[in-house]
Order: sequence, then structure tokens, then C-alpha cells
Amino acid sequence: MTLTSIRKVYQGIADRRQMFSMFDRHAQRPTRWQNDDSALHCGEWFEVGQAEYDYMLEILPPRWMRADMFAMREFLTGSVTGVFFSLTIDGRQRFFHGYCDLADRASPDRMRAVIVDRESRPVKAMTREERLEHIWSSTHGDYRGYAGENWPAHLRGLRTVLVYGGKQGTVAKLLDRLTDAEVSAKLPVHLRYLPDAIAA
Repeated sequence: MTLTSIRKVYQGIADRRQMFSMFDRHAQRPTRWQNDDSALHCGEWFEVGQAEYDYMLEILPPRWMRADMFAMREFLTGSVTGVFFSLTIDGRQRFFHGYCDLADRASPDRMRAVIVDRESRPVKAMTREERLEHIWSSTHGDYRGYAGENWPAHLRGLRTVLVYGGKQGTVAKLLDRLTDAEVSAKLPVHLRYLPDAIAA
């Protein structure tokens, strides 16, 4: 799986446990130590609380710091590291974490612009991609995984989640092939009926 766009991967404000879980949402991938997974992580972002933002600022001296953002000292992979943002959106201070490729000096500024644009929309809505990413982020590791040897060769390595398959019981299904009904069933009630957003 190769992703390159800047994308929101969790709806709502992640608490400390959720934040640490999402720092490496792809930890179970079978090729974890075999490839440069920079593109897999780069561009992922989600909202955190002020306590989580302050905690991360205090645990290590940042690599660099600006008025509204700081970068973590340690790299996740390649030149990709976590950047935390403190942004005023619609008159309210909010906090975010995203993965930026510091080899591209403009990466943090582009991410900040996308976050502000996405979170400034007057009507809350979600794209299908945001729904799928939220499902992946919020599904316990025991109930998500990657297509393995029992799958056709061209599908191996793609993300899967367990779904109720009626008479078949619980089955693994490719995340990006969930039906609208399956997506709705896996989302929390407060997110099920949000309108569809047009992807930017």
C-alpha cells in the first residue's frame, strides 16, 4: 500500500492511548522492516487534546519549533517525523499531529494549510476515504490485518478488517472494498449519518 496525499485518519480528538496507537497505525504490516515506508505514513494527521500536545512537547526537546508547530526529534522512517500543530480555527485553539517529510521543507506548511482548510468547513462531512481511515484507526489490532498467503497474489499486503458475514460468520474483508452498509456499521453512531464530503 502506497499513500501520498495529506489525509485525516481519525475523526474526533484522540486521547493519549489513541494517539500512541495511531503513531504507527501500520505496525502489523508484513513488510514493516523490509521497505522504506515513508509514503505510507507521510501526510497522515489527526486531532489531539492540549494535554497530549503539551506532553509530547515536554518529553524530548523538539528538532525545531515555530510559533504554531514543533517537530519531534526522532524520525519514524527515512526523513518522516511527527509534527505537532497548535492552530486557531474559527476562534478556537486546537491541536493536531501529522507526519511530514522534513526532506521537503514546505511539507509542514502544506499540512497546516490542509488541516485549517479541512477543519474550517462549515458543514461537518466525511469523504469515503476518511470513513475508511477512521475505521482502520479505531479498529483493535486483533480485528484488522493484511491480506496474507490465503489471498490472491495481487491482493496480498492490502489492509483487511473483520466484518460479520451472515451465515459465514465473521470474515476478513479488504478495507477498501467494504460496502456502504458495512462502513456504516463499523462507524460510531455519531459519524454514521454525516453527509459525504467531496474529496479536495
